[in-house]
Amino acid sequence: MTLDVSLEPAAPLLARLAGLRERTAALVEHRSAGDPTATDPLRGLYLSEEAVRHLLSPAPAPAELPSLDEDFPDRLAELGTRLRLTHLDTAILLIALAPDLDRTFEPLYGYLNDDVGRRRATTGLALDLYGVPAHLAVARARFHPTAPLAALGLLTVEEPERPFLSRSLRVPDRVLSHLLGDDTPSAALTATLRDVSPTGRPHGGSPAGSPPDGGSAPDRMPADDRALGGSSPEGAFADGDFVRRLAGRIAAGPLFAYLRERQEGEGQGCAVLASRLAGVDAWRCSVTGEEQVPELLREARLSGRALVVEAGGDPAPLVRALGAAGDVTVLLTAARPYDPQWCDHRDPLVLEVPSRRATALDAWSAALPADPGFDLAATVAPYHLGGDRLARAARAAQDLAAFDGTPLAAGHVRLAARQQSASGLEQHARRIRPAVDWRDLVLPERPLTELRELASRARHRDRVLGDWRLSAGGGRGRGVLGLFAGESGTGKTLSAEVVAAELGLDLYVVQLSSVVDKYVGETEKNLERIFSEADRTDAVLLFDEADAVFGKRSEVKDAHDRYANLESAYLLQRLEAFNGIALLTTNLRANIDEAFTRRLDLVIDFPFPDEEQRLALWRHGLAHVPSTGETELRPLARDFELAGGSIRSAVVTAAYLAAARAEPVTAADLLEGARREYRKAGRLVPGAW
Repeated sequence: MTLDVSLEPAAPLLARLAGLRERTAALVEHRSAGDPTATDPLRGLYLSEEAVRHLLSPAPAPAELPSLDEDFPDRLAELGTRLRLTHLDTAILLIALAPDLDRTFEPLYGYLNDDVGRRRATTGLALDLYGVPAHLAVARARFHPTAPLAALGLLTVEEPERPFLSRSLRVPDRVLSHLLGDDTPSAALTATLRDVSPTGRPHGGSPAGSPPDGGSAPDRMPADDRALGGSSPEGAFADGDFVRRLAGRIAAGPLFAYLRERQEGEGQGCAVLASRLAGVDAWRCSVTGEEQVPELLREARLSGRALVVEAGGDPAPLVRALGAAGDVTVLLTAARPYDPQWCDHRDPLVLEVPSRRATALDAWSAALPADPGFDLAATVAPYHLGGDRLARAARAAQDLAAFDGTPLAAGHVRLAARQQSASGLEQHARRIRPAVDWRDLVLPERPLTELRELASRARHRDRVLGDWRLSAGGGRGRGVLGLFAGESGTGKTLSAEVVAAELGLDLYVVQLSSVVDKYVGETEKNLERIFSEADRTDAVLLFDEADAVFGKRSEVKDAHDRYANLESAYLLQRLEAFNGIALLTTNLRANIDEAFTRRLDLVIDFPFPDEEQRLALWRHGLAHVPSTGETELRPLARDFELAGGSIRSAVVTAAYLAAARAEPVTAADLLEGARREYRKAGRLVPGAW
């Protein structure tokens, strides 16, 4: 295999170096004229009397040196034009990078620096080679930390403790790589940056605000990228005009905008689509601290791209650091409202990102094959994935189907969507992957109907409360809240799992031990973390034994009562602003505060099972258990008044007794299981048994 040693686009830069070498040689010849130490091999290591007298004599004027201001169609010229560098700036860059491209410059620079150990350009040498006096203030200012070369990260002036003229100059490796035609981002940013350019070019890029040639951006958009927003970029959001206006502003020139998103990913998706519609190349990145900002901005300047930045954590440091640039288009997305105190200079353009939930089906349709063979609208309705997460979920669903060797099914889409909804809720709640369905519920018709209605509300809440504008307003959320009330073992927790399974969501059971705290205010903080995480996660939140948290407020008699009532007041306010799905279960409905009940969408009563339901529960429990076939279940259902949970425990006891004998379950085993449940409850076993 032969190595391609094509010099493009480095050839013009090497031609510049040839001119610099000629100029350097002329300066060396001028310096060596009359220098008694010119041929001394130890020159630069000591000073003789002759050398001192030569230094004290008036310096002759140099002969005319070759110009460094010739125009070359190379990346150095393009960079200078894009960043508005002066001819002196570009010459300084060329002089500083020369030893990194041609080793013959090292001894020449060592001679001109009068120090064989200093083989890089210095500020004084750069001024001499360009032919400007070292005392000229406007020339010296080009090396100042606030001047373009240093401020934009193109040049490093080292050794500040040295006299000004002997400070070394270094061009960062990333800048030199760019000038040679390599646009691979620096190693520190490789894991952070993602190319979201409309042209799909691996490197290069047009300046932000200058659409590239070759047609409109949406026409060239890859299919996977169109999944971010449906059939057209501006159609991805309920307010398509918002994306078009933002695209127009991006195309007009450098812009610093703060996009506040309500749902995770919506701001990123909107910014990416707007940059594509504007025909502007962009990097997408997630930044956790301002220490990455200088390198990130330099990367944007070198490639002429816009930056779509997702703020992780506190956005204030990023607003200050990114806002100081001014020459790079930056679209910063965050969930927190903008605070003017974050910025010490001009505020960014602050925009509220419109929701894309209303047209999420279009995005799913664009990302999945046509006619998938199942009801796509019903399948994806519970999920509120935004931006890149939706496209990734669609790709993962197709990969799962390919792994199974089957056509794409609703189950693949649901599993992939759940994987993209990974949550921090597990710190405070126990995660349950539902493995049940409606066939596992043995309930009267009324609670079954109400449970199906609850699932229907969760699917259609965006249409009813959003599109049809039936939300109560006042900052109220679009959550679905239900209370399951009934005796222990009547199927409340199982019903919550069935509802979650019907919606294709995970169930998170809140651990009260991780929520309730003896210190004042800590319980509210723990609950706020849970609700905030649930707001951004597609999941069902279950508060089991909810009366422990949502209990009635009491008359204030001491400080304990006052703080307990504050906790209830916080919960009332937080439930109103909740956007997720929360279910509460209680054995004592009378203990739930009436103010909570008013805010619930449905209150479902779970009655104690009658004889026919108990018979169905016994049969359901034995559906997969080997038995002798001689078990008569109706007497057990008639004489033992047990709830569904107790019947299941009785079947488990019978199964263990049979397994110990390595035999099928017998009627005697079931009877023993029923007796033990009665004894556990402190009840007398019916006399007939």
